[in-house]
Amino acid sequence: MKPEIHTRTMGKVSRRLIPFMIIMFLINFLDRVNIGFAALEMNKDLGLSPSTYGFAAGILFIGYVAFEVPSNMILQRVGARVWLARIMITWGILATLMAFVFNEASLFTLRALIGVAEAGFFPGLVFYMMRWFPAEERAKAITVFMLGNPISVIIGGPLSTAILHFAHHFGGFAGWQWLFIIEGIPAIIIGAVTLVWLTERPEDAKWLEPDEREWLVTKISEEARAKESRGHSPVRVRDIFVHGKTLAFAFSKFCVLLAFFGITLWLPQIVKSIGTLNTFEVGVASAIPYVFSAIASVLIGRHSDKTGERKWHIALPAFLGAAGFVVASLTANPWGAMAALCVAATGLWVSNTVFWTLPSAMLSGTTAAAGIAFINAFGNLGGFVGPYLTGWIREATHSYVWALAMLGGFLALSGIIVLIVGRSEAPGSGRAERVAQQPAFRKS
Repeated sequence: MKPEIHTRTMGKVSRRLIPFMIIMFLINFLDRVNIGFAALEMNKDLGLSPSTYGFAAGILFIGYVAFEVPSNMILQRVGARVWLARIMITWGILATLMAFVFNEASLFTLRALIGVAEAGFFPGLVFYMMRWFPAEERAKAITVFMLGNPISVIIGGPLSTAILHFAHHFGGFAGWQWLFIIEGIPAIIIGAVTLVWLTERPEDAKWLEPDEREWLVTKISEEARAKESRGHSPVRVRDIFVHGKTLAFAFSKFCVLLAFFGITLWLPQIVKSIGTLNTFEVGVASAIPYVFSAIASVLIGRHSDKTGERKWHIALPAFLGAAGFVVASLTANPWGAMAALCVAATGLWVSNTVFWTLPSAMLSGTTAAAGIAFINAFGNLGGFVGPYLTGWIREATHSYVWALAMLGGFLALSGIIVLIVGRSEAPGSGRAERVAQQPAFRKS
């Protein structure tokens, strides 16, 4: 049983930080993927082919990846609170300006700039959480705040298609233009609120009692010292780029995000292609897979924390999701295809969320900021490749069959990599408390 001060302190921290971070992440994800709903009208207005749309949807991740590591190093210097606020305000302005794109060049440019503005947001949040949540609490905290992603589609799907339907040509703007305006402004507002709501470090938290602050600061410091003391030599940031396990995790993340954004940025058009739904109904149907994803991620994240096991909690959902993609590609029945997509999205999302418990436990200090940023940055290249490959295959074959099979293959590969990387660990070494004490980059 956890000590009373542990329960009391972490209850306050969770209530203070998690709901707000869910809102931050919800807005971030919505501004990334609302182009998938806008495409239901925008592609025709701008004359975009499937491959051109796929390139536009994915190019955001080129700018994101290019500036990911530098952004997190700046976060180390100026503080998470200020830098996360800057990120949100900047991308909010650019996301709102998406309403005024008029051709392929302007669309490509603005999507790439949004990626530059967003760079460092997710790893910045993960690094921030490492300052506030001990290792045994981290999987639950990460999976809960990452609920902002599926929730954003659950809310954003019907909202986006409702805007398309009801705001069409209102005030001289098309529905897809209103979509970008209405959904871009909240990032600016919440970015400003971030400066007031987030506290930089536990020792600065006036909303904790003195004994709670002391306990949390001590707990986090002890974990950091335990990880650093097991290293054979001081860790250099450049070691990240030649460390085998880190590179393997980065490639695994690439595969899972290739599948994730490949399906997410195309899902409204895929749903529309397998049935006879109107625009609003497409938005509602597109949200259904994420309802299952949200529920499963919380349950499996908690089970992973309870058992301390990580790699199978990542790999098995990936294999299940891959099977869902394959079944969805083969079935001609709309209901069967939709059910298979629900399975695919659920396995995909669970694997993606539990994944972050591994690198967050392995890295510490400045290396944590750079290491998590590198894994996330390389992984997000999949956010470009997935949508573009899906569009290219769709254009070449005039079907989503091989595109869905391709996404399932990469998802399965991500799970295989995690199992291979974890194979060298002794039985039981996956337990949270032991993983938390792994050295940042142990020489093998």
